Amino acid sequence: MQYRDYYQALGVSKDASQDEIKKAYRNLARKYHPDVNPDDPNAEEKFKDINEAYQVLSDEENRKKYDQFGAQWKQYQQRGGQAEDFDWSQWASQGQRGGTQYRSVSPEEFEQMFGGGLGGFSDFFETLFGGMGGARSARRTTNRPGAQNLSRGQNIEHPVEISLEEAFHGTTRLLTYEGGRRIEATIPPGVKTGSKIRLAGQGAEGSRGSGDLLLKIKVRSHPIYDRDGDDLRMAQPVDFFTALLGGEVLVKAIDKEVKLTIPPESDSGKVIRLRGLGMPKLKSPKKNGDLYVTLQITVPKNLTTQQKDKLQELQKEIE
Repeated sequence: MQYRDYYQALGVSKDASQDEIKKAYRNLARKYHPDVNPDDPNAEEKFKDINEAYQVLSDEENRKKYDQFGAQWKQYQQRGGQAEDFDWSQWASQGQRGGTQYRSVSPEEFEQMFGGGLGGFSDFFETLFGGMGGARSARRTTNRPGAQNLSRGQNIEHPVEISLEEAFHGTTRLLTYEGGRRIEATIPPGVKTGSKIRLAGQGAEGSRGSGDLLLKIKVRSHPIYDRDGDDLRMAQPVDFFTALLGGEVLVKAIDKEVKLTIPPESDSGKVIRLRGLGMPKLKSPKKNGDLYVTLQITVPKNLTTQQKDKLQELQKEIE
């Protein structure tokens, strides 16, 4: 069994402040969170190492004991000592050993201080902090005082409202939450109302690591477009003569204007599909849904008597 250097695991010095430790943990937790690295089998183990180190170093008492006991453990191993021969009784007895005074600590106190008995820790952690010799394996329950505090922090949900244009292009938000914590969150293209963006390690803090921050997205309604999944729908006015004879009209898609060809003799309510002009797909942002344009035929207004006479003549010819 190898000595585990928790300072090295978080990439901080032995005289690092609590703010430095917390910042290092959050950065590494985001980087190695299993949800962020679904295809990396090593990410979960790295994430556990980070959490284990943070559990010890984020608490001043735990850290003090790690520095004291861990250093002695390392020296013991360097002298060739074996883990199974290590004398755990020294931690539970009064008296002098090599000039050092040891306070009597009960197994229950020891487990509460270091979170022993919780799964997912290394053999080093379990041996050094998880129990008292043979009592270690017998005390693997969390039904003890303080066990509820030895857990991963809760996830936090935070509502975020954005425009349809922001959902199309993607955007950022500077968020303030949980008593003044601030973070700039990136919202990817393609989100929709009900989407949840997970920011790993930015939730409530716990002794086994922080939870996640879940951004619950709401996309505001739009005066022109109705959203249908990744597709957009809109109404497009077309004058009577263009609808009758055919032609082109300019259609304002969400990010550009395009020419729409109107077939001759188009009826009001006709739907024309423009491929790839809808919303980006959240999981494939380089692909887009479609834009469905519903024609709304408009008739000419304020005609002169002469113009009306010509239309009546045309009507008689068509009949």
